[in-house]
Order: sequence, then structure tokens, then C-alpha cells
Amino acid sequence: MKNRYSHKAIYVFLIIILGVIAFYIFAPMSKEKENVYLYIDDNDTPDSLFYKIGEHCHNYGATAVMTLSRHFNSTIRTGRYTITPSTNAFVLFRNLRNGKQEPINLVIPEVRTREKLADIIAPNLMMSKEELMLYLNNNDSLAFLGAGIDTCTVIALFMPYTYEVYWNISPRKLLKKMQENHKAFWNEERKAKAKALGLTPFEVQTLASIVDEETNYLPEKPTVAGMYYNRLKTDMPLQADPTVKFAMQDFTLKRIYNNMLLYPSPYNTYYTTGLPPGPIRIASVAGIDAVLNLHHHDFLYMCAKDDLSGSHVFAVTYPEHLQNAAKYTAALNARGIK
Repeated sequence: MKNRYSHKAIYVFLIIILGVIAFYIFAPMSKEKENVYLYIDDNDTPDSLFYKIGEHCHNYGATAVMTLSRHFNSTIRTGRYTITPSTNAFVLFRNLRNGKQEPINLVIPEVRTREKLADIIAPNLMMSKEELMLYLNNNDSLAFLGAGIDTCTVIALFMPYTYEVYWNISPRKLLKKMQENHKAFWNEERKAKAKALGLTPFEVQTLASIVDEETNYLPEKPTVAGMYYNRLKTDMPLQADPTVKFAMQDFTLKRIYNNMLLYPSPYNTYYTTGLPPGPIRIASVAGIDAVLNLHHHDFLYMCAKDDLSGSHVFAVTYPEHLQNAAKYTAALNARGIK
């Protein structure tokens, strides 16, 4: 009789133990009422991982995850992982072990420089700015992307969209993804339009970047594109003021003076003839399509309107342009803009 009761006690004890274990492993572990994210990088240790999990989860859940990890001798993979209000320790452990992470939405803005691009991208990913710049500033590192991609043209790969990527994506894989999306953007129709203009896709984007810098007024972009295209066809210097700012890396300039026009740089279109070696910013889709569908006209000159509205007046002859420029200069002087 005594043995029978002792066996029952053991069974009850085991059931209780198994119940406790099951609770620790399968009960919801999150403290939060909404989804939260767990970020794991290369520097994390078991202690730091326990702390990160504990920030959003009950201690029993964090303990269970780490116990399962040690028991299965599993490597926890880097990444961004979702913890929902119903997530339990077993599900989180399985996701960490299998690298089943949640992608992020990476927004590529229309910035001017590679460094500014890295400033924006890096804080949203596991990579550092320095790691990304090692690629963006090094032709040897860009060689895997193939011919035509160098430190001048690489910024053209970054189309201004929102991309779904994994937080722990490497710079190399990010660049490859940008290249694949760039190829998808340049469909047969767009490539045919570029070819009809005698331009490559990168040249279209370079011209579009100048158009974007010259005007924010969408209806005007095809006219501006047509004017610069006329200059290209006649081997006339583009003489685009935004390229002077880019060459000097001074985007605070409100006026371009004569002493700046001969600043020695392949990006300065007063100093050299033809297109710069690459875009002077990430071109907008509207700017690219404005070049591909540019207005054919005889204008060779443009000048900002003297009402400072941001729109422009166009001219066929240089004397006409000088009259427009004088009005604009007078308007700047009257407002004390230097």
C-alpha cells in the first residue's frame, strides 16, 4: 500500500514538474501588448541576449529560451526578430535558431552624396557606416557588380523606393539587391527610350539628377531636360549651377559667382564639357522619366524667374538669356541674397 502511494506521489510530482516546464516553454512570455523587436548582432553574448529578451519578456521566458539554446547547443543567428504578445519561449528559440527574422522597410531618399546615403542607411541596419563606405568609396570593392559600376556611378543603383530587406544584410548583399532592383526598373521600354536619345541608363540618371536639382516643378522638368539635351547634342557645356555646388561639396550656396565657375572638377559642367561622371544626387523617378520623355524644342538657355518662385524662363539666344539673367540678379540683390 505504501509503495502504491509513493508511486502516485512520484507521478504527481513529475506531472507538476512537467507542467511547470511546459508553462515556462509554451506560455506567452511577452510583457508588451503590441509586437516588439529583438535585435541580435555579432557582438551579442548569452548574457547580453538574456538581457535583451528580458527587456520585453518575463524572466521565465528569457530563462527558457537560454536553457533551450544551451540544451540543443544551438547557435543564435543575428537578425531582427518579432516578439508578439502570444510568442512563447519555444517559438522564439526556434526562430532564433533558424534565423527566421522579420524584414524591415528601408527607405532610400533622394540624397546628394554617398556619405549622406550611408549616414541614412547604416543606422537602420546592422552594418556600420564605415563598413558601407568601404564599398561605396572603393572601386575594387565594387568590382563584383560588373563593368560600369564605380564610385561615381554606384549611387545610381539606389533608386528612391522603399525596399524590404533583412536588418543584418551585408553591404555586399545590399548593393547586389540594389543592382537587381535597378535592372528591374530599367525595363525594355525605358531602355529603348534611352537608346533613342543616344544615352545609357546611367547617363539618363546623371542628366536627371541635374534636372532634379534645377527644378522641383514637375511640369517644367521635361523642358529643362530638353534644354540640357540640346546642349549635349551641340557639344556646348551644360553650365549647370548645381554641378558647381556638387564639385565644391558646398550645398549651402545660394548664388554661384564667376570665381567658382572654373573650380577644377570633372563634376563642374562649367569646367568640362559633357555629362559629369555620375549623378550629383539620387535622381527621382519623375526626373528620369522627364529625361526619357523630354520636350524637343530650340531652347539653349534657362534662368530662374525674377519672382523667385522656383520656376524658370527659357531662351533660344544668348542676348535674350542675358536679359533674363539681369532681371534675376536684380531680384536677388533687392532681397539681399548672397
